[in-house]
Amino acid sequence: MSRQPMRYGFWAPVFGGWLRNVRDENMRADWSYMKTLCQRAEQIGYDLTLIAELNLNDIKGVTEPALDAWSTAAAVAAVTDKLELMVAVRPNFHHPALFAKAAANIDRISNGRLSLNVVSSWWADEASQYGLQFDQHDDRYSRTAEWLKVVDGLWTQTPFSYAGERYTLTDAICEPKPLRQPRPVIYAGGESEAAKTLIARQADAYVMHGDEPAVIADKIADLRTRREREGLPPMQYGMAAYAIVRDTVEEAEAEVARITEMDPSAPGFANFEQWLSGTRLERELKIREYSVSNRGLRPGLVGTPAQVKARIAEFHAAGVDLLLLQMSPQLEEMERFAAEVIAA
Repeated sequence: MSRQPMRYGFWAPVFGGWLRNVRDENMRADWSYMKTLCQRAEQIGYDLTLIAELNLNDIKGVTEPALDAWSTAAAVAAVTDKLELMVAVRPNFHHPALFAKAAANIDRISNGRLSLNVVSSWWADEASQYGLQFDQHDDRYSRTAEWLKVVDGLWTQTPFSYAGERYTLTDAICEPKPLRQPRPVIYAGGESEAAKTLIARQADAYVMHGDEPAVIADKIADLRTRREREGLPPMQYGMAAYAIVRDTVEEAEAEVARITEMDPSAPGFANFEQWLSGTRLERELKIREYSVSNRGLRPGLVGTPAQVKARIAEFHAAGVDLLLLQMSPQLEEMERFAAEVIAA
């Protein structure tokens, strides 16, 4: 049986960009830009937007604006028609019953286009600032497993009761339920044993940081085996990547050099210098990891349209169904990528 074509998603620029070394990327963290970007994206061939959830700005510095994920998602749902809305959610920041109610309503607003990207929180300082629970590593996944059971139960049963370690519900009713049946798609990521066990059992799709095709193929093979062991249907597989498409290789590499040139006055640079060590190659790799989040440069979606398309074909062959792309400036670069890669 032939596989479906690659799907193309993009990270909504809730932080005003993705580059730690470029101060102004001409993509404001505000509703006007978000609305324009999402409406245009579905016109030119993008399938999905990932809306990240952080209350502090992880890219431009903690004092800079960061859009709230869920109110933004509701607004995007109302002004678009086709985009799937993959919205990040951190279980320790949301009571599952109240979340299930609100998310079901957003799914209805979108006419069944909502999906979740379940993230087991990693930023202790943010949780402390907001006075929220922060679990240690494996405890995060234990909470997430229980949280997902509550959300799924409310979305599929009426009434729903649950008695767990962290949550208790008695004859709870969540109506209306999401339009997407049996439920909105659950995406999740993680590389620890606890994370992969949870994902294989309770998620519908696995999302990965960027990496080489062979590394991604191994991760997909591992999750397929785990999924089969659970007796559950096949999953979808997505990967984050930063894309640079230019007419020549030299122009593409010049853009890589521009976005990875270190800015000693940038927020977070002092902390970065503390762990920047090792050989010249190791330093270069670390600079790239710092400059672009989510290991975005590792996949190598950098070059001419033909080179980028060939590289995408490698990832599709490895089992990737969905690319979650970051670009800068997002609107202009997404136009270029759509015309020269997606449409072709």
